[in-house]
Amino acid sequence: MRRSLLTFAAALLALSSAGPVSAQFKPIAIDKSPPTDTRENYMAWMKANRGESDKWLAQRWDRYVQVVRNKDLWSAEVKRAFLLTPREVFAAANPGVAQRGYEHAFLDMGYGVTMSGPHLQSRMTDTLGIKRGEKVLEIGTGSGTQAAILAQLTDKVYTIEIIAPLATRTRGIYDRAIASGYEEFKGINTRQADGYYGWAEAGPFDKIIVTCGIDHVPPELLKQLKTGGMMVIPVGPPGAQRVLKIVKQEAGGTITVTREDIYGGKIVPFVPFTKLVDGAIQGSHNR
Repeated sequence: MRRSLLTFAAALLALSSAGPVSAQFKPIAIDKSPPTDTRENYMAWMKANRGESDKWLAQRWDRYVQVVRNKDLWSAEVKRAFLLTPREVFAAANPGVAQRGYEHAFLDMGYGVTMSGPHLQSRMTDTLGIKRGEKVLEIGTGSGTQAAILAQLTDKVYTIEIIAPLATRTRGIYDRAIASGYEEFKGINTRQADGYYGWAEAGPFDKIIVTCGIDHVPPELLKQLKTGGMMVIPVGPPGAQRVLKIVKQEAGGTITVTREDIYGGKIVPFVPFTKLVDGAIQGSHNR
């Protein structure tokens, strides 16, 4: 426990002293989008309109090109979200990976959780087809990057984290980022709880995204999904999940659910969907 507290304190110190949200950045209106024709035009526009540095903009653009080329990103809306989301802000929470936010990798964020790579987050997000004004629930806030991407698409984002100190750390990152000019993060609502049971009082939700692996679809999440809504969730045994698109439909008064593997059968390992027992994290929700 002492080691965890020291690690948390060190991360906070790193963020407060030299984190990438220490400067004052410019808010970007929802109807404004950076150019996507060339690296130079993108970087020039972002420096003029947001005020971010060459270092991070170059890395963001280079990864963007790879994500698009790999067909993990296809819609104009999610392309914009990718190009406006400062992954470096969230990677900085763990000094050991602070320079690696744009790598095609799962990054260790402490507390036994990882930041999913940009390719996976892009594909899961674009699969959902989120529209402005839709209500979206994320299970597993983690580093905070996924909800930050969602906040570029809608102003109604709800995200749940089960690990209390991690939930506190990430909420602090959002608040500091908002104060530094990333006003789109004002649409992110956070809660520390067991995500298996969703966020009933905030529902129903148009879209749900789950960022931890489980061997079944949680009944409460399906219940809180609107008819016609969509969920993206990794389902399968530990370390061997397939990422499914779940669509809830109604026909003739009967609710039906369709499933589609967004990777065509590819195994994608996720951290486990853990559970709270008497206020403590114990085991997972696998059956």
